Amino acid sequence: MIRPADEGDVEALIRLIHDLAEFERSPASVMIEPEQLRTALFGESPAAHAHVAAEGGRVLGMAIWFRNFSTWTGRSGIYLEDLYVRPEARGRGIGRALIAELAAIAHRAGYGRLDWSVLRWNKSAIGFYESLGAVPMDEWTGYRLSGEALAALGSTDHREE
Repeated sequence: MIRPADEGDVEALIRLIHDLAEFERSPASVMIEPEQLRTALFGESPAAHAHVAAEGGRVLGMAIWFRNFSTWTGRSGIYLEDLYVRPEARGRGIGRALIAELAAIAHRAGYGRLDWSVLRWNKSAIGFYESLGAVPMDEWTGYRLSGEALAALGSTDHREE
């Protein structure tokens, strides 16, 4: 049921990304087009990876992830960008199986950790993650630079001449 995504899964992954954005109360934030995802996952230099839970040819869930690196441990890790299981397929262990697959990849590769973020209001997800043994990183606050602020900072030359 859990397998690496293939190019034939791109449209289903796009639909799941939109469903996740709806669930997270931010549907207008999704701008990715199928070709962008195809390139990110299957292009010459993939930026991300995906695993799907499929049954009878239908994709029921996804985990989209990328490799990160910790300077403190000197080891790579996995950052889980998106985990989503269709509502009608929840409660069947699919989310657990997707995370377990990523944990197995990390373990086999000698990676140091598996990280992700969760919205504070998503109590059911928090309970699920804690049931797996995951712990919140309460002492850290995530920051993001995007949009106009990213463009403004990135368009100035800060290199020494």
